[in-house]
Amino acid sequence: MGHGGESRRTQAFDGELGDAVARAQQGDEAAFAVAYRLVQPGLLAYVRGLVGAEAEDVMSDAWLEIARDLGRFKGDGAGFRGWTATIARHRALDHLRRQRVRPRASALEQDLLELPAPYSTHDQAMEAMSTERALALVGRLPRDQAEAVLLRVVVGLDGPAAARVLGKRPGAVRTAAHRGLRRLARQLAADGVTDEAPTTLGEST
Repeated sequence: MGHGGESRRTQAFDGELGDAVARAQQGDEAAFAVAYRLVQPGLLAYVRGLVGAEAEDVMSDAWLEIARDLGRFKGDGAGFRGWTATIARHRALDHLRRQRVRPRASALEQDLLELPAPYSTHDQAMEAMSTERALALVGRLPRDQAEAVLLRVVVGLDGPAAARVLGKRPGAVRTAAHRGLRRLARQLAADGVTDEAPTTLGEST
């Protein structure tokens, strides 16, 4: 359910990413740096949502693995985002297992989130995601909802790709993302964070 602007923008982004990955696979180090720059902000924000302050360490391990296995990757830019998100997630979960703790809520720093602005039925929630308050709230969502929202909005994966990363059915991930965004929108509206024109009392929406 991509809407015009979002999908065109994502396609351009993924086109650039796909080219960089293909060149990196031929041993072009500058191209690898471009691929890194394009996907790292979203991945770091996602991992921070899972492990908190140790996200940088987890991501440096993930990048070692990505660099090592790059030759085995087959796919385009969108595929690369899904593949790297899967590696990052495994690293994060390993880290948590070692610590024997559940993924914890963490305020995701706004500057890490170079959010592409996806316009969808969840416009407000999405736009409000750029506020620190919203990102702190994501960390308080149930784990499945938080991961679905982060993968869709922050990493920019489509539904099927997010489902592959999480090892779930697309319908389950769609539902989790939808519930998470609805819960966020409600919470943000209650906080008065959304920049809506106030509706007059008693007006039906």
